[in-house]
Amino acid sequence: MTRLTANDFDPEVLKLFDQYVHGQLDRRGFMAQAGRYAVGGATGASLLAALSPSFAAQMVAPTDPRIKTSFVEFPSPNGYGKLRGYLVEPATIKGKLPVILVVHENRGLNPHIEDIARRVALDGYIAFAPDALFPLGGYPGDEDKARELFAKLDQTKTRADFVESANIASKLPNASGKVGVVGFCYGGGIANYLPTVSPKISAAVAFYGQQPPDSEVAKIKAPMLIHDAEKDERIRAGWPAYEAALKANKVDYQYFVYPGTEHGFNNDTTPRYDPAAAKLAWQRTMDFFKAKLAG
Repeated sequence: MTRLTANDFDPEVLKLFDQYVHGQLDRRGFMAQAGRYAVGGATGASLLAALSPSFAAQMVAPTDPRIKTSFVEFPSPNGYGKLRGYLVEPATIKGKLPVILVVHENRGLNPHIEDIARRVALDGYIAFAPDALFPLGGYPGDEDKARELFAKLDQTKTRADFVESANIASKLPNASGKVGVVGFCYGGGIANYLPTVSPKISAAVAFYGQQPPDSEVAKIKAPMLIHDAEKDERIRAGWPAYEAALKANKVDYQYFVYPGTEHGFNNDTTPRYDPAAAKLAWQRTMDFFKAKLAG
């Protein structure tokens, strides 16, 4: 069976799907509007099913002998109860290692982000992936339900929980004290945000994430690596102002736009995945962490 790619869908359908994923369009609205572009017996419902994630194949199995995995819980600093994160370490650790905080999209800690955390560990880091949905029961195993739950979070408290996650990461038993963060979509926004508030962050990588307010950029002391998709009009609209603020405040940053790609190009569970761009962005990410978190 040939794998579908973004090129198999009308660009307008991809825009509608982006609106749906980010809560600007409900399921019924997507199917009604996407149906106008359906051809060859397709329907709005079948287009939605085709674009939705499939977690069947993972790059690194949870049972891979090169890593060890666990879930850890710790107190929330703001009355949200307990926080929970997926901890992945190399099976053999010599000395102390930097920790990479892995921040999910707007569906919580789903199987794809767990897989990302395992990939990070294979590159020689400790990976720590918090689940922002844990105070509401955790990732529910269904992307639509996860998105609905996510909208119910108090983002002020959730952001404080990610700041606490960075603190926890810096104190893990095998941690060197150096903490990086990589985030995707919503998590990309968190990766842009954390360096404005947390001195624990030594390097940050944002994949197609919302930019922080210009007034907060002066607080960034960590080097930044930012990946955007060429066709991601929503996120790229905020880049010129962000770049101006980064330059004005002499922030150490690198910025890459990946030609022909859609928002979410790194996520290998959907047709928006672009293998070549994802591979290049991942290599740049690992090279960046290697350079910035050494020592």
